Amino acid sequence: MNTQSFKTVSANENTVERKWYVVDAEGQSLGRLASNIAQILRGKNKPYYTPHVDCGDYIVVINAEKVRLTGNKMSNKLYLRYSGYPGGQKKRTAEQMLEKNPISLVETAVKGMLPKNRLGRQMFKKLFAYAGAEHKHAAQQPEELKF
Repeated sequence: MNTQSFKTVSANENTVERKWYVVDAEGQSLGRLASNIAQILRGKNKPYYTPHVDCGDYIVVINAEKVRLTGNKMSNKLYLRYSGYPGGQKKRTAEQMLEKNPISLVETAVKGMLPKNRLGRQMFKKLFAYAGAEHKHAAQQPEELKF
């Protein structure tokens, strides 16, 4: 029996190839969209995925204000913040978030699905969300990505 030794190759900053993708959020469900985006930001769609290395791609989300929430989530889903002071808890519904800052809804959902450490913060920096159909990353020639 011929046994060859195969060596596991780990990716590093020098070997990772990054691409740019554009995702149209119009009419898409927020949770499903966010989980697909988080997987690509982490690099889990690549054959050389390495958990301790940022192997993900760049993602540009357009039409973030047209994202869809099912059921009564638009009025019932709460986003909480706390200032650290007594009585400093602030609540906002998804409807208020969409009205005040439409991209924060998508960003918050994706950020919650990334690791809560330095690597996760580094991955999050590769997400660019825009409320309208225009974006300023045409020079990177992003490919359109459909989920």
